Amino acid sequence: MEYIYEMPSAMLKGCSKKGTVERFEYDTFTYDDDNKPMHKGAWVYLPYGYDKDKKYNILYLMHGGAVTEDWWFKMFPDTVTILDNMMADSICDPCIIVTPTYYRGDEKVDKNGDYITEQFKYELRKDLIPAVESHYLTYADRDVSEQNLVKTREHRAFAGLSLGSMATYRAAFYNNFDLFAWYGPFSGCGGPFGDHDNEANRICETLKNGEEKGLELKYMFCCNGDKDIAYAEHTDIMGKVIAVCPQLKKGVNYDFFTIPGGVHDMKAWQLDLYHALQIFFK
Repeated sequence: MEYIYEMPSAMLKGCSKKGTVERFEYDTFTYDDDNKPMHKGAWVYLPYGYDKDKKYNILYLMHGGAVTEDWWFKMFPDTVTILDNMMADSICDPCIIVTPTYYRGDEKVDKNGDYITEQFKYELRKDLIPAVESHYLTYADRDVSEQNLVKTREHRAFAGLSLGSMATYRAAFYNNFDLFAWYGPFSGCGGPFGDHDNEANRICETLKNGEEKGLELKYMFCCNGDKDIAYAEHTDIMGKVIAVCPQLKKGVNYDFFTIPGGVHDMKAWQLDLYHALQIFFK
């Protein structure tokens, strides 16, 4: 695939083949010492012509800090227009996209970013994925037993921006590698105060352990603008990994997409998503 650095204007024009965005609610817990029950919501994009009898690949797509699950589709509805046009023009295959939140209740602070993004691993595995994939027809075929979710991991992806990029590593990659085969960290890995060596070691360990268990990484598609506040730490960490990790192979199951002049904003993240969907599930 040839990378581009501006969203094609055709992707932002009205599309006659419109997908739908609907609310999906589910029950979960805080998974902390109190372990309080919670009722939460996410938004689900269903492609044009969604067929309840057809199996679809699925992407779980996370927002950044101090916002909500409304970010991708409600605060930026042109994301939906881009998806409609991509699928109508066969730039990517039709898929289901879920935008949840790692926040619990009205908790929207970034000081606990490391904790909240890693803690989401429980909700993601035990509640969100089973609830979503027992309702919509993915390759799990509504069998949400752990064994079957592992078996169908190559039809499941996770991506996110900023703090959601950290969640991509923490909640999905490090802790649920057996459920996902495709990853899109958009803007960052360890955060501004992260330990780069520790993050690199965790990535290498996850891939090594996955290989030993017969779990293949299909693709990790890292993205950042070179003027993004997260660019230096993200490139440093992934540079450390690619230098020593035989399981990660540039151009085979890994790449780092850099947007010249790109900053920490939605224009860059939509462009990241545009490219990721051309890689995922291929």
